[in-house]
Amino acid sequence: MDEPTPDPIVWEPPPPRAGLLHAWDTFIGPGATRGETRLILLAGVGGVLVALGAARRAGVAWSPWQWLLALAMALDMFGGTVANATSATKRWYHRPGQGPGQHLVFVAVHVYPFLVAWLYRDGDWGYGLLIYGYLLLATLILLGTPLYLKRPMALALYLLGLAIPWLLLSPMPGLVWFVPLLYLKLIVCHLVPEAPFRPGAAKPG
Repeated sequence: MDEPTPDPIVWEPPPPRAGLLHAWDTFIGPGATRGETRLILLAGVGGVLVALGAARRAGVAWSPWQWLLALAMALDMFGGTVANATSATKRWYHRPGQGPGQHLVFVAVHVYPFLVAWLYRDGDWGYGLLIYGYLLLATLILLGTPLYLKRPMALALYLLGLAIPWLLLSPMPGLVWFVPLLYLKLIVCHLVPEAPFRPGAAKPG
């Protein structure tokens, strides 16, 4: 019985499509398979449902702006975590020309901790500085880590990051998923380059 051929590794991304799909391709990476796209969309929608359920279970009395931000963050972070783990996104964001500077900027634009501090913690800017500051510190450490150690280092930094809200900060009803997803999306999934496997084909029988 013939064994299936191994999935190939394809480092060169195809060019982004034109038209309305151009923005999507430059967001998640061109050449994403249907399976990758479906997983990203399902994770995003599922994240919105999780955020809704967590908030309702906590009995929060949020304003419309607080609801809007919470659901937008959930869509981005649940969907983005899965997207950043796909081969299409890995290949796109780790292509030639995407160096430490580009990765630092990608992480730095995620200023969610300050929005959370403002809208959900009554202007607790110490919270924003601690969560965001650790995110940037972990990013700099990981960018300077040798390639063969990046994955275990990312997980070590992620675990340390989880201890921050558990040990140093007061609970945040309705947003218990925020810090774990923020660090998972960026530290573990975005910053670690991995071989972009593409679908293989079975040997003819």
